[in-house]
Amino acid sequence: MNLRQLEMFQAIVDSGSFTKAGEKLYVSQSAISRQIKILEEELGDRLFMRVKKRVVLTPAGEILTKYSNKLFRDLKDTVMAIAETHELARGQLRIGGVMSVCTYLLPRVLARYKALHPRVDLSVITGSSEKITQQILTNQLDLGVLTLPVTQPELQSIPAIHEEMVVVMPTRHPLAKAKYVRVQDLAPYRLILFERGSVSRRVLDKFFEKGQVIPKVAMEIENVEIIKPLVAIGLGITIIPYQSVLDEVRRGKLHYAKFTPRLFRELGLVYMNSDYIPKALQEMITVFQAVIARSRSRFSNPKATRKNV
Repeated sequence: MNLRQLEMFQAIVDSGSFTKAGEKLYVSQSAISRQIKILEEELGDRLFMRVKKRVVLTPAGEILTKYSNKLFRDLKDTVMAIAETHELARGQLRIGGVMSVCTYLLPRVLARYKALHPRVDLSVITGSSEKITQQILTNQLDLGVLTLPVTQPELQSIPAIHEEMVVVMPTRHPLAKAKYVRVQDLAPYRLILFERGSVSRRVLDKFFEKGQVIPKVAMEIENVEIIKPLVAIGLGITIIPYQSVLDEVRRGKLHYAKFTPRLFRELGLVYMNSDYIPKALQEMITVFQAVIARSRSRFSNPKATRKNV
């Protein structure tokens, strides 16, 4: 077994195809197939099987994926450790986060970090907490800004923001005259909520359960930026972060009301639980914490007390 074979194996896993793996690595499909066959013979088991023209991992392939991810992560950490001797003169940092934070917090964080470390390459993606978590576990991302808690023992989290959740509705909705609502007030109305199974949805489900309300769920959508226009045209009301709706409220497009008692979700910085944290990541965590300390009021009403459900 050698690193080139593992690189080919990982390329197939990532792309789902021998052909696409060859294109990614600039080698022929036959060369990929030959090296995987040699690897399978050495390991004494098949790594892939074909199901309806798709390449699917076998149990042996699943095991190899777990350890090859760890190997490539260790190799990356080695390179990063060497680069740190040059005081972050070069490097790479990949960040993922939930939409509200990526929209309203990340620009300030990245601007500050780039000013301090201009030669570190930064990349950002958005997605659900579950998607970002999986990409951290598979070494596709270095840091996530996610809804807590995370339960995987391989991950470390630092609580960062209590983000207030508010009920949002069209300006002519029956609840639009209210500044405060109880969860029971939502019972008659169709709701557009985050997808079932997401961490944020579990926060909402717990809120409804505590209030003894069975919500009328009309739609389940991951992206808050998709939810808002659906609410604006009257397809339902929603519960989303306070910060994410302020612009529409100022322009008279939507109305929000605060819950009594207050409803918060907790966001945190999430990364691999390791005895070594690359310096580029350490610096990003420091910058995040400094910017968050100056921005907390943007994620909840300044007069709100932080009572979670």
